[in-house]
Amino acid sequence: MSKEVNISAVIITFNEADKIERCIQSVKEIVDEVIVLDSFSSDNTTQIAERLGVKVYQQKFTGFTEQKNKAMELASFDFILSLDADEYLSEELSKSILQIKLNWKANAYTFNRLNSYAGKWIKTCGWYPDAKIRLWDRRKGRWQGGTLHEVVVMQNNAGC
Repeated sequence: MSKEVNISAVIITFNEADKIERCIQSVKEIVDEVIVLDSFSSDNTTQIAERLGVKVYQQKFTGFTEQKNKAMELASFDFILSLDADEYLSEELSKSILQIKLNWKANAYTFNRLNSYAGKWIKTCGWYPDAKIRLWDRRKGRWQGGTLHEVVVMQNNAGC
């Protein structure tokens, strides 16, 4: 059964003034709210986010997994789009998410992430496609993991 849904974009930040605007602008027209959970940045990250009209919260950094789950809990809607502040959506991916939003059918959706290192896009060594769940129903999945390389894990009966 498919349905139209509201989506909350969630982004955790710490000193991302040089990246946050591009990230927010890439999601702003396709989601119903943007949540930024900042870890008391000393640069203009929060001011930029506020100028762009998003909801900004602050919390001492407790770990990537914990921060991402807290940002998800602050969201108004159950359907979550999670990005890191240095990430942004391509036009093609934005169009795909709009189609999903209008006709939600799954519990989660994976994206093929393209990584860069030292200013170069990496498409070898198993780095692409780097498939990650980044859009899901928060009632059926949460962030899990250690101090780095956290992943969204769906409940056993809530496949993608």
